[in-house]
Amino acid sequence: MKTITRELPALVTAYPLEQLGEKEDILFLDIETTGFTAKSSSLYLIGCVYFRRGSFYLIQWFAERPEEERAVLEAFFSFAASYRILVHFNGNHFDIPYMEQKCAQYGLSYSFNVFEGTDLYLRISPLKQFLKLPNCKQKTLEAFLGTDREDTLSGGDLISVYQHYVKEPSEESYDALLLHNAEDIQGLVRLLPILSYVRLYQEGVRVVKVNANYYKDFHQDGRAELVMKLQLPSPLPVPVSNYANGCFFSSSDHGASLKVPLYDGEMKYFYSNYHDYYYLPAEDTALHKSVSSFVDPAHRVPASASTCYTRKKSEYLQQWAPLFTPVFQPSYHSRDSFIELTEERRQDRDFFAAYATHVLQTMIRAASGT
Repeated sequence: MKTITRELPALVTAYPLEQLGEKEDILFLDIETTGFTAKSSSLYLIGCVYFRRGSFYLIQWFAERPEEERAVLEAFFSFAASYRILVHFNGNHFDIPYMEQKCAQYGLSYSFNVFEGTDLYLRISPLKQFLKLPNCKQKTLEAFLGTDREDTLSGGDLISVYQHYVKEPSEESYDALLLHNAEDIQGLVRLLPILSYVRLYQEGVRVVKVNANYYKDFHQDGRAELVMKLQLPSPLPVPVSNYANGCFFSSSDHGASLKVPLYDGEMKYFYSNYHDYYYLPAEDTALHKSVSSFVDPAHRVPASASTCYTRKKSEYLQQWAPLFTPVFQPSYHSRDSFIELTEERRQDRDFFAAYATHVLQTMIRAASGT
């Protein structure tokens, strides 16, 4: 077994590592194998990147022969014992189960339960459609961020390279095997800024400015929209834009904005306890029985679920989950839900922050089809 360690002075990230935990508690992990099943393939390389004294370092354990994979496992777990957080790419589905199965084969009692895990693939995959990505492969995400790599081979390509190396060791094969692994792990560090989009989804935004925009559409009909200038949890590394549910999100180097339709008109508020109400057809409204004794019985009928409402003309915003109350609807059978943009809400930045976050989360879910 060979152990290779070197400093990576050129490896930097604009993403604050503190978002993951203490810098020196974080270990970036990637493995290389000759197949997907632990019982019928070999683990020949484990690589890690870690942070020490203001710089990133790379360490790799390389099995020159398949018989050395136990030593590789033991070397990794011995080194990793001083770390608390593992960062990997799809490691929850491959790297970690594979290594656990190998440990079981050798009767090793090591466990990944002592680590906190950050699987970059699982974190970013829900945003695939929102970011308009063809897939969530690591190289695709690296291309999205505009990062380059020297290595041109895939893990599958390297299986035959390793098998040839075992039979006829050569510097060329050795370098190719180490390079691919090294670039995969360094790629994890370079991918960290993509978590800014995850933070946008999970942590929400602040609204720093709000204004209404009134305009005429293609058919010359009057329209209105609410325009919110956003402060994001962290800068987005690549500008993105997306349209869903009539809402438009766009970001640039200078910030982000969210445009949401503003509905000016009449909506209905439906009372749930309709048995306690009368419906007044002439007034087109419902009135509680406790105050309707003065109404001529000829002008009132027992309210039903679909007639137990009051009408209100105002400006409204749509919501796609029961976040704010009271809730208004255009009609009883409508699935659309609206909230009134009251004067109090117009002055409430916390309301706009919560609403903007709700809209963004809804847009992301809509893009992913969930």
